[in-house]
Amino acid sequence: MNSNTPYQWFALYTKARAEKKVYDDFRQKGIETYLPLRRELKQWSDRKKWVETPIIHSYIFVYIPMSEYLRVFESRGVVSYVSYKGKAVAIPDREIEAMRRTVNSNLSFDVETGTVKKGQIITIASGPLKGITGEVLKFQGTRKLYLRISHIGYTLVVNLDDPTTENCKTK
Repeated sequence: MNSNTPYQWFALYTKARAEKKVYDDFRQKGIETYLPLRRELKQWSDRKKWVETPIIHSYIFVYIPMSEYLRVFESRGVVSYVSYKGKAVAIPDREIEAMRRTVNSNLSFDVETGTVKKGQIITIASGPLKGITGEVLKFQGTRKLYLRISHIGYTLVVNLDDPTTENCKTK
């Protein structure tokens, strides 16, 4: 491994429902990884149970240098890198940080696929998302902050009218 090679975040496609297994395998191999999870109450015919499910199904994020590009394929369940013209596309650190802060803050949010409509670009000035920049779209009187995750076509949508976000102020 070349110590001069900068580490970058990359998104990986995984087989369906293999995200947690890939995550555990990467952790055992010492590969820095991020799997955003959400706690949900699942209903079965005979019981209810709280489970952690991936926020973005079939995706996991790894922080590696390009010199270790092929190492991720040693893990079962990895399908491919999110790529453009055959080359893995790096995810900016600020987008991974924005996703982490959103998930860890217990804010009300949804995940949408595809691109979002044009809107005002804002920076959160206070509250749990302070310093995060995103796109606002007004929809039926609700303020929403769109945190794009480049190159994978997903967006975290934070409802700024939710009581848990009342301390979030925009600049």
